[in-house]
Amino acid sequence: MLASVGHPFVLALPVVVLAMFLWIARRERRLGLVQGPGYFQRNGVPIGLFLLIAVLAWAVFMIVLPQLFMIELSFRPKLPPSQTFGPRDVYSLQNYHYFLYGSPTSSANWNTVHLRAFWQTIVASIVVTFANFALCYPLAFYMAQVAGAARVRFLLLLLITPYWVNEILRAFAFRVMFASSGLINKLLLAGGLVAEPIDFLGLDVGMYAGLGYAYMLLMVFPLYNAIEAMPKAQIEAARDLGAPWWHIHLFVVMPFARPGIASGCTLVFMLTAGALAAPLVLGGPRSLWFTPIVYDRFYQAFHWPQGSAYALILLLTCIAFVLAVMRIGKLSLVEITR
Repeated sequence: MLASVGHPFVLALPVVVLAMFLWIARRERRLGLVQGPGYFQRNGVPIGLFLLIAVLAWAVFMIVLPQLFMIELSFRPKLPPSQTFGPRDVYSLQNYHYFLYGSPTSSANWNTVHLRAFWQTIVASIVVTFANFALCYPLAFYMAQVAGAARVRFLLLLLITPYWVNEILRAFAFRVMFASSGLINKLLLAGGLVAEPIDFLGLDVGMYAGLGYAYMLLMVFPLYNAIEAMPKAQIEAARDLGAPWWHIHLFVVMPFARPGIASGCTLVFMLTAGALAAPLVLGGPRSLWFTPIVYDRFYQAFHWPQGSAYALILLLTCIAFVLAVMRIGKLSLVEITR
């Protein structure tokens, strides 16, 4: 199909979806499924209109339309501006074919570099997410169930203050720490623990540590909010019945904190998989991360349709991870975003 025919549908789709939601809302109101005063009765006409227009404008122009145009662009070829919407501007799967085989037409060989970078990014993001959870869960439990109010405020201050520094500057600070002549290697050499410096950056240790630290708050706060809402009587009852500490956490605390765990894991995974600054700054000479490849498709190869296809593949994979977390945790989207 020609892009000139399909392109207007991208602009019309948000209008269709909005009309459908309005029809559903009116139908529910007419059938009596919604009780109480209506939206404009609660907020008034001026404020109601302002909120409605502001939210719709932000959602449509900042989220919906850019994503729809990215999806539409991913099926189009790379053409000069003069040939856009011309007879050669047709929808196809050649950009996705290139991701798999390294060629828009040939299927002789797999695109091993990009495929390896993609799966390495997904697996490493899962590992970073679970390592972040293992690190943040004890801290969140201590803050929510053990520490007093003054201690909690002090710990929150310690957690938040480093994030006043820009993410790129924090990444460079990690590079200085994990470099061959950095602080960690100097301490190891001074203590006689190693005979020569360890290449932490070449082993990607610095990159994984930097990624875990960059999004630690997004794991701590959902866990803290979920565990804080748990009645302490449940923990005390389990302890009085003789349950060991690991049993209390595994079968009492964690099931109660499932929404917070799912929310934290989802946020950390999606931001880690989509990280760009930390892999560029902390990645070693042999490290592969998928987002720099996506960046290169856009700004080095200037192949925006191919970059859109790569970005959409990463987006769909992240969505699949969220759905898997919801399925494993038996949670709804409302519970995760509560």
